[in-house]
Amino acid sequence: MAVTRRNKKAELVGTRWRFYTAVFLLFGVFSVLIARAAYIQVISPDAFSLQGDMRSLRASSVEVQRGTIVDRNGRELAVSVPVETVWADPKRIADKKALADKRRWQALAETFRMNRDELVDKVDDPSQRFVYLQRKVTPSEADYVRQLNIPGVYLKTESRRYYPTGEISAHLVGLTNIDGAGQEGLELLYDEHLTGKPGKRVYRKDAEGRVVEEVSQTDAQQPKQLTLSIDQRIQATAYTELKKAVRYNQATSGSAVVLDVETGEVLAMVNSPSYNPNNRADLQSFRMRNRAITDSYEPGSTVKPLVILSALENGRHKAGDTINTSPGWLRIGGRRVSDPRNYGELTLTEVLKHSSNVGVTKVALDLGVDSLLQTYADAGFGSDTGVALLGESIGLLSGRRRWSEFETATLAYGYGLAVTTLQLANAYSIIANGGKKRPLTIFRQESPLPAEQIFNPDNTRAVLHMMEQVVRDGTATEAQVPGYRIAGKTGTTRKTKATGGYGDEYVALFAGIAPVSDPRVVVVVTINEPGTDDYYGGTAAAPVFSNIVSQTMRLLNVPPDNLEDTQVHAAGFGGDK
Repeated sequence: MAVTRRNKKAELVGTRWRFYTAVFLLFGVFSVLIARAAYIQVISPDAFSLQGDMRSLRASSVEVQRGTIVDRNGRELAVSVPVETVWADPKRIADKKALADKRRWQALAETFRMNRDELVDKVDDPSQRFVYLQRKVTPSEADYVRQLNIPGVYLKTESRRYYPTGEISAHLVGLTNIDGAGQEGLELLYDEHLTGKPGKRVYRKDAEGRVVEEVSQTDAQQPKQLTLSIDQRIQATAYTELKKAVRYNQATSGSAVVLDVETGEVLAMVNSPSYNPNNRADLQSFRMRNRAITDSYEPGSTVKPLVILSALENGRHKAGDTINTSPGWLRIGGRRVSDPRNYGELTLTEVLKHSSNVGVTKVALDLGVDSLLQTYADAGFGSDTGVALLGESIGLLSGRRRWSEFETATLAYGYGLAVTTLQLANAYSIIANGGKKRPLTIFRQESPLPAEQIFNPDNTRAVLHMMEQVVRDGTATEAQVPGYRIAGKTGTTRKTKATGGYGDEYVALFAGIAPVSDPRVVVVVTINEPGTDDYYGGTAAAPVFSNIVSQTMRLLNVPPDNLEDTQVHAAGFGGDK
């Protein structure tokens, strides 16, 4: 009986010990679980959330194409088009032993015009997961890559900038790099405006690949379009005529600008030589400069109308006054100013018509250098034109206090200062617009920008009619346009040498207004360093003006002048002679 009691007591003790052990273990397990859960949920939740998100969260980008650049009539000057890019996953290539098929890699290398070993070297590192093989290939090349079906070689859609007008508008529009970032011209200046921002969608997927949650979505910001003031038809005409003239005159380069008189809009801005922005393999820096705004020249006789205008504005002369240019030369401070021959007594109209250096020098000396410089400054010399293009030069208009009489004389016939082709066009647009000055613009305007009255309208009208005689039977007869009254002025200047003084290279210029009866456009043509004997503005630049204006009048639907009115005007204006 005592034994039985001892056995029962021993069993009770053993059961209790096992019970406590089980409770302890169970409590310990739950404690560990609770501690782990607390650690995960409270102390360090981010790392595990990140791992979960990596397994379930996905993000997709909503790409936007770069904004287009169009002319005033909506013709595309720069547009983005979708293209294919070839890329490779070297790890997958290694896993699939794709390099063993040498024929396919040889075919791929030939497609990209590469050496096969050079191509293989790009994908020979299995630690990499992304390598570009060829960016932005042609559609036929992309199809061929698909047909090769090389494991680890893929295609992705990108965007490529295309310029439908090629070299015609290249200096103005500019170009982008292979990644679509602006590098030159308006593409660079308005890069952010044209780029926009891609949209983004974040969502969660389950193990089966089904979308179970939309986390967030950011709408894409569409890029803006640039609508230029350029009329591509006029741009193409100006470029064609300028390119022919540069080649015919064996010149180093040339520029031409066409302005709308009423609005200050640039209708055309061209340079030769140019470049093709669609062909990046042959880009040369000297071809990429927008010479119409970056290169400045001494304007020569093209400033003589401004000298006459300054004399009228300051009351030093009247439109019917005469100047005695005998004996055809003038000695000033030991230096000589001369004309090709002795013109004798000349009216102000005839001073411009014969481009008399003696006549305009006498006007300038009587006027004074301060008044002359002020007129040049009012006409926009020495300041920007308002187009706000990259690289625009303000030219050279010295502000020093002391000028010799000979320096004043040289200022009167266009030496001692420098202007760009666009600045000269701006000055003539003020004359054409009745003395009103407004900033020039490269963007289409719904209404003209505000203008400031700089010169007296009657004086600018008088100078305009004087310049008409220059084209009618003066130094610029080759600038005539059948059916239209044209006003303008030639200029021929010698270029300075790097070592000082003047060399044997010239710049031929012509600046003109059409039609005189109701001025619509100003056209300035610059031919730099003609290589022939006909290096004068009247023979090298004036014919280009005539051809450009002839086509421009037709494109703008400007009716011809009434020839009867033209003859009456010519007879009446002859009283100044």
